[in-house]
Amino acid sequence: MQKTLLLVLSFLAVYVVKKYQDWRRAIRSIHDLPGFRHVFGTQASVLARRIPYLCTGSLSPWLRKHDDFVQYDSDIITGVRLFPCDATLFVADAEALKEITSARTRFPKPLHEYEAVNLYGHNIVGTEADEWKRHRKITAPSFSERNNRLVWDETIGIVQELCEDVWGGKDHVVENIVDVTIPLALFVIGTAGFGRRMSWKAEVDVSYGHTMPFKDALHVISVELWIKALLPSWFIRWAPIPRIRAFKTAYTELERYMIEMIEERRSSEKKEQRYDLFTSLLVASEEESDGITKLSDSEVMGNIFVFLIAGHETTAHTLAFTFILLALYQDQQEIMYQQIKSVIPDDRLPSYEDMGKLTQCYAVILETLRMYPPVCLIPKTTAEDTTLHTRNMAGEPIAIPCPAGTGIGIHVAGIHYNPRYWKDPYTFNPSRFLEDWPRDAFLPFSGGARSCLGRRFSEMEAVAALAYIIARYRVEVKEEPQYAAETFEQRKERMLTCKTAVTLYPAKAPLVFKRR
Repeated sequence: MQKTLLLVLSFLAVYVVKKYQDWRRAIRSIHDLPGFRHVFGTQASVLARRIPYLCTGSLSPWLRKHDDFVQYDSDIITGVRLFPCDATLFVADAEALKEITSARTRFPKPLHEYEAVNLYGHNIVGTEADEWKRHRKITAPSFSERNNRLVWDETIGIVQELCEDVWGGKDHVVENIVDVTIPLALFVIGTAGFGRRMSWKAEVDVSYGHTMPFKDALHVISVELWIKALLPSWFIRWAPIPRIRAFKTAYTELERYMIEMIEERRSSEKKEQRYDLFTSLLVASEEESDGITKLSDSEVMGNIFVFLIAGHETTAHTLAFTFILLALYQDQQEIMYQQIKSVIPDDRLPSYEDMGKLTQCYAVILETLRMYPPVCLIPKTTAEDTTLHTRNMAGEPIAIPCPAGTGIGIHVAGIHYNPRYWKDPYTFNPSRFLEDWPRDAFLPFSGGARSCLGRRFSEMEAVAALAYIIARYRVEVKEEPQYAAETFEQRKERMLTCKTAVTLYPAKAPLVFKRR
């Protein structure tokens, strides 16, 4: 027994010495520059808030914004974690970030961190190098002008049904805002993404051979993707937890729906002129193009799935934050309302041609994305030894060594709240986007060649929804007796309390929509 104990202690001692050596090696690799030193990094996402020396916490990039950079006196700071033992550079410098997002071969994605998006097959988000080029070549044409128009028209139709049928006849409606924006975005991606029209009315019919309606499968997968991102496959496979079992069922159902859609559109004798992303992608994947290998069925499904996540979660939560901000800042809501009425003075529906004129709506969306970016930290890595350049808070230049294999964190919240680029960054001020603004310091959709293909899709949907609803309803914060004595700042903090799963979202925000 003593020999066994001695052997175990010996192995433990060797392990501890090895981990310490790895730890010191990681710190030396970044020249012991200032920053975080934790047992776990932001990957310990089950812990939202920072615990000194234990973990940085999944919400800390959002909660701290640019403060950590001020604390360590540099717009590039370091992080070293013990499990797994590695070093990361967190970047909130616009010039350095432009270099990182432009030189994609020097700063590729760490693909192991994107496994969750390969749920149905490899795709444009979860690939790199030549494989990424192949996916981009085939998928990019799907985001066409015709698809943009489809997004606009479908969004107007969906919010019109909401206002006239669901809210019809009511002078005011109280809603937790995410209960409005999540189905709204889901219905838009259902039609403009999959070519499957959905509505606010409950879908009770289940297609033959299925156990769940298409709408429900789409919804469950889109809001529960964190299960795949955070939990091991063996646990998901065997866990008896109802929520996880529902996710597994939705995964199987959505896959079967997509396979049926592929077969139906391929076998159809009469080819319809359809401009949804699924059909466009299917057509593009079947055409020979410069010797590029066609997408397999699983790759078609993989790409449409990431379009779903990008087009649903991000737009739904951005719209939710936008309505909350407009409810809090009534003066900004009035400015937007007056500008909408100047573009659309009568009661006609906003048209696709109005998009370019609705500058205030667009500015409000951009300001919301600056203040509440969907993803606050975008991971990259370094493929070769290099040096990044930044400045301290006094503006003095600093050279940051970046050895091959070092992690890079594009700190979106840090750059969006960096006063070097944004005057009064904590102030909700949409007018900053009506004049010249620092585009290299605005990264809600990432940047460079790997920036989000669906950016225009999302913006089109958000502007159309805002233009229709704000023209007809004044949005206010619901008055509740227990909060009668709160100050504006307290109300703002309460209404904009955030959580994060796949993206940042408002925890709970009851709003009142009053018919004008």
